[in-house]
Amino acid sequence: MNRTAVVTGGSSGVGRATALRLVKEGWHVAIVGTRAGALDETIKLSGKAEQMLACPCDIGDAEAVAEMAKRVAAKWGFVELLVAAAGTNTPNRSLEKLALEDYRKVIDANLNGAYYCAQAFLPAMRENKRGTIVIVNSIAGLKASGLSGVSYVMSKFGAAGLVQSINAEENKHGVRATSVFPGDINTPLLDKRPNPPAKELRVNMLQPDDVTDCVMLAVNLPERVVVDEIIVRPRG
Repeated sequence: MNRTAVVTGGSSGVGRATALRLVKEGWHVAIVGTRAGALDETIKLSGKAEQMLACPCDIGDAEAVAEMAKRVAAKWGFVELLVAAAGTNTPNRSLEKLALEDYRKVIDANLNGAYYCAQAFLPAMRENKRGTIVIVNSIAGLKASGLSGVSYVMSKFGAAGLVQSINAEENKHGVRATSVFPGDINTPLLDKRPNPPAKELRVNMLQPDDVTDCVMLAVNLPERVVVDEIIVRPRG
C-alpha cells in the first residue's frame, strides 16, 4: 500500500530532512514551501522524483492551503500524515522592536499555517479513521525565551495547544498528533537571529536529521500509540 504524506517547510532544514527520510521509507511525499526552486532541489536530492510532488504555497493563506490539499488528493488520494515543519522568525523580535507586519508573518507561518493545514487534511483522516499529525515546535513553545522573541514564542505556545486540541477531539476518530520540541537546530533559521551563532558553534547543536528521528518515532509507532510530546535538545 502506498502511503502519502504532506510536509510543510520541505525546502530546507527539518522539513527537507523529514521529506527525504519518508521517501527513503517508501512514502509518497508532497512538499510545501514558498520557494519553488528550493522545493525542486529537495526532489532532486531524493533521487526519486516519482514519489514526490512540489507544492509551492503560502501556508499563511487559508485558500492557498485548501487548493494545495486538493492538488495532493487529486494525485495520490488519502493523506495519512501531515508534518508541519515550516517556520520562520524575524531579527527584530523583542517586544520593544517587533513590527506589526513581522509579528503577523511569524504567526501566519508558525501557527496559522499549521492550523490551516491540519484543518485541510483532518476531514479525510476522520473519514478513514486514521491519521497522524506531527508539528515541529520548539522549546520556546514550553518556556518563553528572550532569544526567541515574543511572536515566535506565542506562535509555538499556540501550536502546542493545537496538538493538544487535536488529541482531545480527534483521538476518538483514529487521529493522533505529536508536538516535537527541539532545542537549537542547525538550520537556516539561525541566520535570522540578531546575532547568528558562529559556524563552529553549530556543530554541537541538533542537526535536522536528529529531529527527523523524533518525527519518525511518532509516525512509525503502532496506530494504537499516541506520543503527545517529544522534547529533544543538544547534550551539554
